[in-house]
Amino acid sequence: MVLHHIKGAIKQGGAILDEAQSALVDPSLDSLGDAALSAINSAAQLAVGGTSDADSDGSAAAAPKPSSGPKPKSSAAEGGEAQGITELHQLLHMAAHGQLNLDHIPSKPLSGEMAYNIVHGQAMLDGNARLNLATFVSTWMDDWATRLYAESYDKNMIDKDEYPQTAAIEETCTKIIANLWHAPGDTIGTSTIGSSEACMLAGLAMKRRWQQQRRADGLPTDKPNLVMSAAVQVVWEKFCNYWEVEARYVPVTWKDQVLTPAGMLGAIDDNTIGVVGILGQTYTGAYEPIAELAAALDDLQDRTGRDVPLHVDAASGGMVAPFIQPDLVWDFQLTRVHSINTSGHKYGLVYPGLGWVVWRSPDYLPEDLIFHVSYLGGDMPTLALNFSRPGAQVLLQYYLFLRLGRSGYTEIHKLGQVMAMRLSSAIGKMPMFELLTKGDDLPVFCWRLKPGYTTKWDLQDLSDRLRYHGWQVPSYPMPDDISDVWVMRIVVRLGLLPGQVELLLGDIRSSVAYLDSLDGPMPRVGRNAKKGNSFSY
Repeated sequence: MVLHHIKGAIKQGGAILDEAQSALVDPSLDSLGDAALSAINSAAQLAVGGTSDADSDGSAAAAPKPSSGPKPKSSAAEGGEAQGITELHQLLHMAAHGQLNLDHIPSKPLSGEMAYNIVHGQAMLDGNARLNLATFVSTWMDDWATRLYAESYDKNMIDKDEYPQTAAIEETCTKIIANLWHAPGDTIGTSTIGSSEACMLAGLAMKRRWQQQRRADGLPTDKPNLVMSAAVQVVWEKFCNYWEVEARYVPVTWKDQVLTPAGMLGAIDDNTIGVVGILGQTYTGAYEPIAELAAALDDLQDRTGRDVPLHVDAASGGMVAPFIQPDLVWDFQLTRVHSINTSGHKYGLVYPGLGWVVWRSPDYLPEDLIFHVSYLGGDMPTLALNFSRPGAQVLLQYYLFLRLGRSGYTEIHKLGQVMAMRLSSAIGKMPMFELLTKGDDLPVFCWRLKPGYTTKWDLQDLSDRLRYHGWQVPSYPMPDDISDVWVMRIVVRLGLLPGQVELLLGDIRSSVAYLDSLDGPMPRVGRNAKKGNSFSY
């Protein structure tokens, strides 16, 4: 309401605003403050139905003119609006004199509307989520989901005694996901704040089981290692760092961009706590050959007696493959797979803040990782690194399972895959690009600039140019051993519409044409030559 009146004042007081604008170019801070405050005072009078000290031509009036608008109302709403104007006046006065510091808590409270508009105004500077093709995270849900979200903001997932039905729904979701992954019988699992926490829990379970077996055999436990592709998500690097596990990264090559059985076996020894296979790399969207890795580990046990578990990091693919690649064998159909994680907030289609981890049997989750605590009058078993966390996302996941069903998820992910392959096909036909993947695993693909095409620009320049059109399309180097190769990646998810695909292709073509037309190379000063721009997991 306050902003409505201010806009009206701005419309009526053009000359007043000209006066303030003139002050902005004055190097004197006092002049800026005086002129700006004079304009604000006049705008405030107009906003509450009064008059200004200047007429419509900006000249001084001979005498105040009576207001032609409605008489001021003596209501609580009118008082609130006037207070808001006064508050705005004070804030702008402080800003004009360099006294407003939003990095510190203010000495006095602001109105809800004013605080909202300050935060809202800053948040508007963020990118448009619907044009963000860098992130895997869901950025859209329907109105019923939004309503359910608003009704459950306050639910604390850890407080199962106060919110027993939310806890029951969490268990139901865990069972639904376990069934999607062909669990053979009783399983155990939990929701998490995201796949990162889920990976940490799965890694801890592998380490703890390895330690227990080594101690039972009278062997040392001081040098655990974990085998994985160099293209793993950064959470596995964090896990190894935080829990003192040697990270054994198997290099990827231009020929083999995923973990291969031969590369995996070459890194395994008696201290290996497990192997991580990825169902949907963040770099390229490609699936690693989980069934081949499992078969190689089975053969290793037959030959040497080494029983090495396989964890599948299915942060993205775990909610895609069951629906659009139902014949792909990668999950608990393979007895070598002990645990799987996924992100509910990626292709599970829930807003950010939800992951899942499931073990094929309770036997693979050491009991000493489960804590029993007394909380608000009840005994509560917990399996988590976090304690208090939102319960709303769990309810949203259950809502989507009911709302979409198998066929709904299938249709959504098939549409995403069709659009990804439409985009990759068109980009692959452009003479300057070479595809690495085409979106036939995850609806994600990446490409590189053909070597020798141009010295005027590179993929970072193209990424920056696409931002000019509003698109966020990241460019970044591939993992170690092929880090000299830079790629761009597009993640297709719910919210990208077919019409937008054609707009994006048009913007890519026009951006390339602009860059090709340059007389010389783009400047390189200030760019990050190692990390690229906008890489998002």
